[in-house]
Amino acid sequence: MTHLGPDERIWHYDGASATRHHPRIDWTADGFTLRWDTGSSGPHGWSALVPVDGTGGRAVYGLRGQSGWRLGFTGAPPESFVAHLPLPARYGRWIDRIGLWRAIGLFGAIASVVVVLALKAPGWIAPHIPRSWEDRLGDAMIGDFGGRLCETPQSAAAIEKLRRELGDDVPIRRIGIANVNMVNAVALPGGHILLFRKLIDEADSPDEVAGVLAHEIGHVRNRDTLTALVRQLGLSVILGGFNGQVGGTINGLLSMSYSREAEKAADDYSIAALRAANVSPLPTAAFFAKLTKLSGGETVERSTSWMASHPVSAERAKAFRDSARKGQAYAPSLTRAEWQAIVNACRDDKDVAPPPSFGF
Repeated sequence: MTHLGPDERIWHYDGASATRHHPRIDWTADGFTLRWDTGSSGPHGWSALVPVDGTGGRAVYGLRGQSGWRLGFTGAPPESFVAHLPLPARYGRWIDRIGLWRAIGLFGAIASVVVVLALKAPGWIAPHIPRSWEDRLGDAMIGDFGGRLCETPQSAAAIEKLRRELGDDVPIRRIGIANVNMVNAVALPGGHILLFRKLIDEADSPDEVAGVLAHEIGHVRNRDTLTALVRQLGLSVILGGFNGQVGGTINGLLSMSYSREAEKAADDYSIAALRAANVSPLPTAAFFAKLTKLSGGETVERSTSWMASHPVSAERAKAFRDSARKGQAYAPSLTRAEWQAIVNACRDDKDVAPPPSFGF
Protein backbone atom coordinates (compact mmCIF):
# COMPACT_ATOMS: atom_id res chain seq x y z
CA MET A 1 0.00 0.00 0.00
CA THR A 2 1.16 3.53 -0.80
CA HIS A 3 0.11 6.70 0.98
CA LEU A 4 0.26 10.47 0.53
CA GLY A 5 -0.23 13.27 3.09
CA PRO A 6 -1.87 14.49 5.11
CA ASP A 7 -0.85 18.02 4.15
CA GLU A 8 -2.23 21.29 2.77
CA ARG A 9 -1.75 20.19 -0.82
CA ILE A 10 -4.60 17.69 -0.49
CA TRP A 11 -8.11 18.83 0.28
CA HIS A 12 -11.43 17.05 0.50
CA TYR A 13 -15.13 17.76 1.02
CA ASP A 14 -17.28 14.80 2.02
CA GLY A 15 -20.51 16.25 0.58
CA ALA A 16 -22.27 16.08 3.96
CA SER A 17 -20.75 19.22 5.53
CA ALA A 18 -18.88 22.34 4.48
CA THR A 19 -15.80 21.28 6.43
CA ARG A 20 -12.60 21.20 4.44
CA HIS A 21 -10.45 18.22 5.28
CA HIS A 22 -6.79 17.61 4.51
CA PRO A 23 -6.74 13.81 4.42
CA ARG A 24 -4.11 11.18 4.03
CA ILE A 25 -4.62 9.05 0.95
CA ASP A 26 -3.87 5.33 1.11
CA TRP A 27 -4.03 3.45 -2.16
CA THR A 28 -3.42 0.17 -3.84
CA ALA A 29 -3.93 -1.01 -7.41
CA ASP A 30 -7.59 -1.70 -6.60
CA GLY A 31 -8.60 1.60 -5.04
CA PHE A 32 -8.01 4.28 -2.45
CA THR A 33 -9.17 5.46 1.01
CA LEU A 34 -9.14 8.97 2.50
CA ARG A 35 -8.44 9.30 6.24
CA TRP A 36 -8.48 12.34 8.51
CA ASP A 37 -8.62 12.87 12.27
CA THR A 38 -12.39 12.69 12.59
CA GLY A 39 -13.36 10.34 9.81
CA SER A 40 -12.62 8.54 6.55
CA SER A 41 -14.00 7.94 3.06
CA GLY A 42 -13.53 4.67 1.31
CA PRO A 43 -12.38 2.37 0.13
CA HIS A 44 -13.32 3.54 -3.38
CA GLY A 45 -12.45 2.01 -6.70
CA TRP A 46 -10.45 4.13 -9.11
CA SER A 47 -13.26 4.03 -11.63
CA ALA A 48 -15.53 5.84 -9.15
CA LEU A 49 -13.49 9.03 -9.52
CA VAL A 50 -14.95 11.53 -11.99
CA PRO A 51 -12.74 14.39 -13.28
CA VAL A 52 -14.39 17.78 -12.68
CA ASP A 53 -14.13 20.33 -15.50
CA GLY A 54 -13.64 24.07 -15.13
CA THR A 55 -11.25 23.95 -12.21
CA GLY A 56 -8.67 26.36 -13.56
CA GLY A 57 -6.07 23.71 -14.23
CA ARG A 58 -6.24 22.11 -10.81
CA ALA A 59 -6.77 18.37 -10.41
CA VAL A 60 -10.25 18.05 -8.92
CA TYR A 61 -12.34 14.89 -8.78
CA GLY A 62 -15.85 14.01 -7.75
CA LEU A 63 -17.10 10.62 -6.64
CA ARG A 64 -19.69 8.88 -8.76
CA GLY A 65 -23.03 8.78 -6.95
CA GLN A 66 -22.08 11.19 -4.15
CA SER A 67 -23.13 14.80 -4.72
CA GLY A 68 -20.73 17.40 -3.36
CA TRP A 69 -17.90 14.92 -2.76
CA ARG A 70 -14.61 16.44 -3.90
CA LEU A 71 -10.96 15.49 -3.82
CA GLY A 72 -8.52 18.13 -4.98
CA PHE A 73 -4.79 18.70 -5.29
CA THR A 74 -3.18 22.11 -5.09
CA GLY A 75 -0.07 20.75 -6.71
CA ALA A 76 0.49 17.77 -8.94
CA PRO A 77 -0.19 14.34 -7.34
CA PRO A 78 2.63 11.81 -7.36
CA GLU A 79 3.04 9.82 -10.54
CA SER A 80 2.31 6.58 -8.69
CA PHE A 81 -1.10 8.03 -7.77
CA VAL A 82 -1.74 9.64 -11.16
CA ALA A 83 -1.15 6.30 -12.88
CA HIS A 84 -4.40 5.01 -11.37
CA LEU A 85 -6.52 8.10 -12.04
CA PRO A 86 -9.18 7.99 -14.78
CA LEU A 87 -8.25 9.96 -17.86
CA PRO A 88 -10.24 13.15 -18.57
CA ALA A 89 -13.29 12.39 -20.71
CA ARG A 90 -12.41 14.05 -23.99
CA TYR A 91 -14.99 12.40 -26.23
CA GLY A 92 -17.18 10.30 -23.95
CA ARG A 93 -16.58 7.55 -21.46
CA TRP A 94 -16.66 4.49 -23.71
CA ILE A 95 -14.88 6.33 -26.54
CA ASP A 96 -12.08 7.29 -24.19
CA ARG A 97 -11.85 3.69 -23.01
CA ILE A 98 -11.42 2.18 -26.48
CA GLY A 99 -9.74 5.15 -28.19
CA LEU A 100 -10.94 7.73 -30.70
CA TRP A 101 -9.82 5.98 -33.89
CA ARG A 102 -11.27 2.65 -32.84
CA ALA A 103 -14.50 4.43 -31.99
CA ILE A 104 -14.53 6.11 -35.43
CA GLY A 105 -14.03 2.73 -37.07
CA LEU A 106 -16.83 1.20 -35.00
CA PHE A 107 -19.18 4.11 -35.82
CA GLY A 108 -18.33 3.72 -39.50
CA ALA A 109 -19.10 0.00 -39.42
CA ILE A 110 -22.40 0.57 -37.60
CA ALA A 111 -23.34 3.38 -40.01
CA SER A 112 -22.60 1.13 -43.00
CA VAL A 113 -24.84 -1.59 -41.61
CA VAL A 114 -27.63 0.93 -40.95
CA VAL A 115 -27.38 2.34 -44.50
CA VAL A 116 -27.45 -1.14 -46.03
CA LEU A 117 -30.47 -2.09 -43.93
CA ALA A 118 -32.23 1.17 -44.83
CA LEU A 119 -31.69 0.49 -48.53
CA LYS A 120 -32.35 -3.25 -48.52
CA ALA A 121 -35.09 -3.61 -45.91
CA PRO A 122 -37.86 -2.10 -48.10
CA GLY A 123 -37.10 -4.74 -50.73
CA TRP A 124 -37.52 -7.43 -48.09
CA ILE A 125 -40.65 -5.89 -46.56
CA ALA A 126 -42.63 -4.94 -49.69
CA PRO A 127 -43.14 -8.50 -51.04
CA HIS A 128 -44.76 -9.49 -47.73
CA ILE A 129 -47.31 -6.67 -47.73
CA PRO A 130 -50.70 -8.19 -48.67
CA ARG A 131 -51.90 -7.45 -52.19
CA SER A 132 -55.29 -6.44 -50.80
CA TRP A 133 -53.66 -3.76 -48.67
CA GLU A 134 -51.64 -2.50 -51.65
CA ASP A 135 -54.79 -2.46 -53.78
CA ARG A 136 -56.60 -0.26 -51.25
CA LEU A 137 -53.66 2.14 -51.17
CA GLY A 138 -53.59 2.34 -54.96
CA ASP A 139 -57.36 2.90 -55.12
CA ALA A 140 -57.05 5.79 -52.67
CA MET A 141 -54.29 7.38 -54.75
CA ILE A 142 -56.25 6.95 -57.99
CA GLY A 143 -59.20 8.59 -56.27
CA ASP A 144 -57.14 11.73 -55.71
CA PHE A 145 -57.20 12.34 -59.46
CA GLY A 146 -60.96 12.69 -59.25
CA GLY A 147 -62.58 13.37 -62.61
CA ARG A 148 -59.29 14.07 -64.39
CA LEU A 149 -59.01 10.59 -65.84
CA CYS A 150 -59.85 10.65 -69.55
CA GLU A 151 -61.59 7.70 -71.14
CA THR A 152 -63.76 6.92 -74.14
CA PRO A 153 -64.83 3.48 -75.31
CA GLN A 154 -62.33 3.75 -78.17
CA SER A 155 -59.41 4.86 -75.99
CA ALA A 156 -60.19 2.17 -73.41
CA ALA A 157 -60.11 -0.49 -76.13
CA ALA A 158 -56.78 0.80 -77.47
CA ILE A 159 -55.25 0.88 -73.98
CA GLU A 160 -56.50 -2.64 -73.33
CA LYS A 161 -54.82 -3.79 -76.55
CA LEU A 162 -51.50 -2.36 -75.34
CA ARG A 163 -51.95 -4.04 -71.97
CA ARG A 164 -52.49 -7.45 -73.58
CA GLU A 165 -49.48 -7.01 -75.87
CA LEU A 166 -47.07 -5.69 -73.23
CA GLY A 167 -48.11 -7.20 -69.90
CA ASP A 168 -50.85 -9.76 -70.14
CA ASP A 169 -49.30 -11.81 -67.31
CA VAL A 170 -48.82 -8.79 -64.99
CA PRO A 171 -51.58 -8.02 -62.43
CA ILE A 172 -52.55 -4.64 -63.90
CA ARG A 173 -55.88 -3.35 -62.70
CA ARG A 174 -56.05 -0.11 -64.66
CA ILE A 175 -54.11 1.93 -67.19
CA GLY A 176 -55.51 5.44 -67.28
CA ILE A 177 -54.86 8.72 -69.06
CA ALA A 178 -54.68 11.65 -66.64
CA ASN A 179 -55.49 15.14 -67.87
CA VAL A 180 -52.24 16.57 -66.52
CA ASN A 181 -49.81 18.79 -68.43
CA MET A 182 -46.68 16.74 -67.74
CA VAL A 183 -44.46 14.58 -69.94
CA ASN A 184 -44.50 11.65 -67.57
CA ALA A 185 -46.05 8.35 -66.58
CA VAL A 186 -46.29 6.75 -63.15
CA ALA A 187 -46.96 3.34 -61.69
CA LEU A 188 -49.11 3.36 -58.56
CA PRO A 189 -49.50 0.62 -55.97
CA GLY A 190 -52.13 -2.01 -56.64
CA GLY A 191 -51.53 -2.40 -60.37
CA HIS A 192 -52.48 1.11 -61.51
CA ILE A 193 -50.59 3.02 -64.22
CA LEU A 194 -51.21 6.60 -65.32
CA LEU A 195 -50.08 8.13 -68.60
CA PHE A 196 -50.13 11.93 -68.37
CA ARG A 197 -51.78 13.70 -71.29
CA LYS A 198 -48.73 15.83 -72.12
CA LEU A 199 -46.68 12.66 -72.66
CA ILE A 200 -49.19 11.48 -75.25
CA ASP A 201 -49.36 14.92 -76.88
CA GLU A 202 -45.57 15.04 -77.25
CA ALA A 203 -45.21 11.46 -78.50
CA ASP A 204 -44.42 11.00 -82.18
CA SER A 205 -45.95 7.54 -82.40
CA PRO A 206 -47.85 4.94 -80.36
CA ASP A 207 -44.65 2.85 -80.22
CA GLU A 208 -42.97 5.59 -78.18
CA VAL A 209 -45.78 5.46 -75.61
CA ALA A 210 -45.71 1.65 -75.75
CA GLY A 211 -42.09 1.57 -74.60
CA VAL A 212 -42.80 3.99 -71.74
CA LEU A 213 -45.90 2.01 -70.76
CA ALA A 214 -43.97 -1.26 -70.81
CA HIS A 215 -41.40 0.33 -68.48
CA GLU A 216 -44.15 1.19 -65.98
CA ILE A 217 -45.59 -2.31 -66.34
CA GLY A 218 -42.15 -3.58 -65.34
CA HIS A 219 -42.40 -1.52 -62.14
CA VAL A 220 -45.83 -3.00 -61.42
CA ARG A 221 -44.56 -6.52 -62.05
CA ASN A 222 -41.70 -6.07 -59.56
CA ARG A 223 -43.79 -4.07 -57.01
CA ASP A 224 -41.16 -1.33 -57.22
CA THR A 225 -43.61 1.45 -56.34
CA LEU A 226 -44.51 -0.11 -53.02
CA THR A 227 -40.83 -0.69 -52.27
CA ALA A 228 -40.09 2.97 -53.05
CA LEU A 229 -42.91 4.12 -50.78
CA VAL A 230 -41.61 2.01 -47.91
CA ARG A 231 -38.06 3.24 -48.45
CA GLN A 232 -38.53 6.94 -48.98
CA LEU A 233 -41.70 8.19 -47.42
CA GLY A 234 -43.02 5.51 -45.10
CA LEU A 235 -46.43 3.97 -45.49
CA SER A 236 -47.98 6.04 -42.72
CA VAL A 237 -46.85 9.23 -44.46
CA ILE A 238 -48.28 8.05 -47.76
CA LEU A 239 -51.61 7.16 -46.19
CA GLY A 240 -51.88 10.62 -44.69
CA GLY A 241 -50.42 12.44 -47.67
CA PHE A 242 -52.95 11.68 -50.39
CA ASN A 243 -56.05 13.58 -49.44
CA GLY A 244 -57.92 14.52 -52.57
CA GLN A 245 -55.58 17.26 -53.81
CA VAL A 246 -54.17 16.24 -57.14
CA GLY A 247 -51.22 18.64 -56.92
CA GLY A 248 -50.07 17.16 -53.62
CA THR A 249 -50.56 13.65 -54.93
CA ILE A 250 -48.45 14.25 -58.01
CA ASN A 251 -45.74 15.97 -55.97
CA GLY A 252 -45.67 12.94 -53.70
CA LEU A 253 -45.47 10.54 -56.62
CA LEU A 254 -42.67 12.44 -58.31
CA SER A 255 -40.68 12.69 -55.09
CA MET A 256 -40.44 8.91 -55.03
CA SER A 257 -37.36 7.38 -56.52
CA TYR A 258 -36.70 3.81 -57.50
CA SER A 259 -33.25 2.38 -57.17
CA ARG A 260 -31.07 2.27 -60.26
CA GLU A 261 -31.36 -1.49 -60.18
CA ALA A 262 -35.16 -1.21 -60.27
CA GLU A 263 -35.04 1.28 -63.15
CA LYS A 264 -32.72 -0.95 -65.16
CA ALA A 265 -34.92 -3.97 -64.47
CA ALA A 266 -37.96 -2.00 -65.70
CA ASP A 267 -36.06 -1.01 -68.85
CA ASP A 268 -35.05 -4.64 -69.39
CA TYR A 269 -38.69 -5.67 -69.03
CA SER A 270 -39.74 -3.00 -71.54
CA ILE A 271 -37.16 -4.17 -74.08
CA ALA A 272 -38.27 -7.77 -73.68
CA ALA A 273 -41.96 -6.87 -73.87
CA LEU A 274 -41.49 -4.82 -77.03
CA ARG A 275 -39.53 -7.66 -78.60
CA ALA A 276 -42.24 -10.19 -77.70
CA ALA A 277 -44.90 -7.90 -79.19
CA ASN A 278 -42.75 -7.27 -82.29
CA VAL A 279 -42.79 -3.51 -81.60
CA SER A 280 -39.74 -1.47 -82.55
CA PRO A 281 -37.68 -0.18 -79.58
CA LEU A 282 -36.29 2.73 -81.61
CA PRO A 283 -39.17 5.13 -80.80
CA THR A 284 -38.57 4.53 -77.10
CA ALA A 285 -34.89 5.29 -77.67
CA ALA A 286 -36.04 8.56 -79.26
CA PHE A 287 -38.11 9.31 -76.14
CA PHE A 288 -35.04 9.01 -73.93
CA ALA A 289 -33.16 11.25 -76.35
CA LYS A 290 -35.88 13.85 -75.71
CA LEU A 291 -35.34 13.46 -71.99
CA THR A 292 -31.64 14.16 -72.50
CA LYS A 293 -32.50 17.50 -74.14
CA LEU A 294 -35.04 18.37 -71.44
CA SER A 295 -32.43 17.75 -68.73
CA GLY A 296 -29.97 20.17 -70.34
CA GLY A 297 -27.94 17.71 -72.35
CA GLU A 298 -25.93 14.58 -71.67
CA THR A 299 -23.04 16.45 -70.04
CA VAL A 300 -25.32 18.08 -67.48
CA GLU A 301 -27.15 14.82 -66.85
CA ARG A 302 -23.92 12.90 -66.30
CA SER A 303 -22.59 15.57 -63.93
CA THR A 304 -25.59 14.99 -61.65
CA SER A 305 -26.01 11.26 -62.24
CA TRP A 306 -24.35 10.39 -58.92
CA MET A 307 -27.44 11.70 -57.08
CA ALA A 308 -30.06 10.48 -59.55
CA SER A 309 -32.01 7.26 -59.22
CA HIS A 310 -32.44 6.83 -62.98
CA PRO A 311 -29.56 5.80 -65.23
CA VAL A 312 -28.39 8.48 -67.64
CA SER A 313 -31.00 8.91 -70.40
CA ALA A 314 -28.38 8.60 -73.13
CA GLU A 315 -27.39 5.18 -71.78
CA ARG A 316 -31.02 4.11 -71.66
CA ALA A 317 -31.56 5.30 -75.23
CA LYS A 318 -28.51 3.28 -76.32
CA ALA A 319 -29.84 0.14 -74.63
CA PHE A 320 -33.11 0.42 -76.56
CA ARG A 321 -31.32 1.20 -79.84
CA ASP A 322 -28.98 -1.74 -79.38
CA SER A 323 -31.94 -4.06 -78.81
CA ALA A 324 -33.32 -3.33 -82.27
CA ARG A 325 -32.87 -6.20 -84.71
CA LYS A 326 -31.58 -5.29 -88.13
CA GLY A 327 -33.96 -6.21 -90.91
CA GLN A 328 -36.78 -7.02 -88.49
CA ALA A 329 -40.24 -6.30 -89.90
CA TYR A 330 -41.71 -4.57 -86.86
CA ALA A 331 -45.44 -3.98 -86.62
CA PRO A 332 -46.95 -0.80 -85.14
CA SER A 333 -48.30 -1.28 -81.64
CA LEU A 334 -51.62 0.37 -82.60
CA THR A 335 -53.48 1.22 -85.75
CA ARG A 336 -53.80 4.85 -86.71
CA ALA A 337 -57.40 4.93 -85.51
CA GLU A 338 -56.52 3.32 -82.18
CA TRP A 339 -53.66 5.77 -81.63
CA GLN A 340 -55.90 8.69 -82.50
CA ALA A 341 -58.46 7.50 -79.95
CA ILE A 342 -55.79 7.71 -77.22
CA VAL A 343 -54.55 11.10 -78.43
CA ASN A 344 -58.12 12.50 -78.41
CA ALA A 345 -59.25 10.82 -75.18
CA CYS A 346 -59.16 13.93 -73.01
CA ARG A 347 -60.72 16.06 -75.73
CA ASP A 348 -63.52 13.62 -76.50
CA ASP A 349 -64.31 12.77 -72.86
CA LYS A 350 -66.87 15.48 -72.09
CA ASP A 351 -66.87 14.73 -68.36
CA VAL A 352 -63.14 15.08 -67.73
CA ALA A 353 -62.02 17.92 -65.48
CA PRO A 354 -59.58 20.52 -66.85
CA PRO A 355 -55.87 20.14 -66.10
CA PRO A 356 -54.97 21.24 -62.56
CA SER A 357 -53.02 24.47 -62.23
CA PHE A 358 -50.33 23.76 -59.68
CA GLY A 359 -47.20 25.08 -61.31
CA PHE A 360 -46.08 22.21 -63.55
